Amino acid sequence: MATLIILFGALTLFAGVVIVIDPDRLFGLFRKHVDKLELHILAVVVRLVLGALLIYLADASRFPLVIEIIGWISIAAALFFAVIGRARFRRIMAWALSMARPVARAGGVFAVGFGAFLVYAFI
Repeated sequence: MATLIILFGALTLFAGVVIVIDPDRLFGLFRKHVDKLELHILAVVVRLVLGALLIYLADASRFPLVIEIIGWISIAAALFFAVIGRARFRRIMAWALSMARPVARAGGVFAVGFGAFLVYAFI
C-alpha cells in the first residue's frame, strides 16, 4: 500500500518538473478538460483515496503526524470539491488556471518538494 503513496509522490515530483520546464504543457491539458465531469470526479476521488491511504499508513512513515495531517487536509479538500458542485468547480479551476502563469514555476518547485517529501517519508 505504501507503494501507492510512493508512486503518487513520484508522479507529483515528475509533474512539478514538467511545470518548471514547460508550464503550458500541463496547464494546457487542464484547460482542455476543465469542462469535463471526469476532471471533477478525478479531483474528488484522488484526494479521497490519497487522504485515506495517508491516514491509514501514517504510522509506517518517517513523519506520522505530518502525514496524517496531510491526509486529513486531502479528505477535507475532496469533500469541499464534492459539495461545491460542477459550476463552482469549473469557476475555481478557471480562476486557478488564470493565476497559473505568474506563479507556475514556483508551484512546480513546490510540487517537486512535496512529491520528494512523500517518497522520502515512505522509503
